[in-house]
Amino acid sequence: MEELIKKAEEKGIDVEDLIISALSKDDPKEGIKLRLMLAERFMNEVDEYLKKGDPIQASEKAYKVAEEVVKALSEKFNLPEHQQAVKEGRWYAYLLGKASNSLAIKLGSWVSDGWSNAYFLHVWGFHEAKLTVDDLTSYVRRIREMLNEAKKILTE
Repeated sequence: MEELIKKAEEKGIDVEDLIISALSKDDPKEGIKLRLMLAERFMNEVDEYLKKGDPIQASEKAYKVAEEVVKALSEKFNLPEHQQAVKEGRWYAYLLGKASNSLAIKLGSWVSDGWSNAYFLHVWGFHEAKLTVDDLTSYVRRIREMLNEAKKILTE
């Protein structure tokens, strides 16, 4: 099983996302709940990596927080972007960006602010490794705010 997961991940397949999507087909509320739990786990990992002085991994985990929040909110509101991701069998970055805009129109700018900050960290903190732990402060704060606002909506 581990070898299968490893091969899938090497090909860019998000195994957790596939499992959550499969579980969501029968019970969308369960999928949303799992995504929120995953986002919270990633937020805890952000804090751990910041304490360890690892801005690269902290950046990537912060991005994953926002990614899961956008997916969960998109599923809750059954956005066209969510429907497209289901149809295509995966979420692409452009769909997440479009969904964050749709959600911001519906819920407020905190969604697109959180997503934009997360995407910045994904590119400059993770892929390009140009940021220090101190550089992450305001970006992580906005992503944490995004998570907290989403929790209010997703746990109603």
